[in-house]
Amino acid sequence: MPATPPDALLFIAPGCPHCTVVLQGVSDLVKQGVIGKLTVINVASHPELAAAQGVRAAPWLRLGPFTLTGAQTPAQLQQWAQWASDEQGVLHYIEHVLKEGDLKAAERFIAEGSQRLATLLEIIAKPDEAITVRLGANALLEGYAGRSELQALIPPLSELSRHADHRVRADACHLLGLTASAEARPALEARLNDENDEVREIAVDSIAALPMLQ
Repeated sequence: MPATPPDALLFIAPGCPHCTVVLQGVSDLVKQGVIGKLTVINVASHPELAAAQGVRAAPWLRLGPFTLTGAQTPAQLQQWAQWASDEQGVLHYIEHVLKEGDLKAAERFIAEGSQRLATLLEIIAKPDEAITVRLGANALLEGYAGRSELQALIPPLSELSRHADHRVRADACHLLGLTASAEARPALEARLNDENDEVREIAVDSIAALPMLQ
């Protein structure tokens, strides 16, 4: 069964050169059936609606679950529309906003669906990912320290603590220590004899931060 096309909400402004291109691009995608519905709002006519959405500049586009600002080519718009109906689209969007250095946007996106937190582990598992993206993913996960959402990730984090790359093992050990759950202890204790000094040190520090098993 084909995925339901995403809807789009676009804010434009008078005299905005990029707004015309984005408006044309999303309009074409509606005609093609790639986007289901398009709502266009002029921020000059309805500033209250722009304020309600947190719009600070135009063009501002909400495409399915994604919020995109600034210039977008027709090809980029089509790609985002396809990703809006694709599970991997969540990963692509998080990587996109972290590369842009917009941690707040990533935080809002994760908060809208806490199940998206698990997607961050796909970034943690890629040691050669851009450093800004890896640091951003770690920061997002750290924001859930001691919470049930992070504790739910103990099994996959435990698996990552056995990853072939020491950078991934180190990050996993650090995050396991932030779970505040005794369930993380076995995975961390297994790393006390890790071949990498940093991993061993982080494992020791993380274990010290955890409660004892009952």
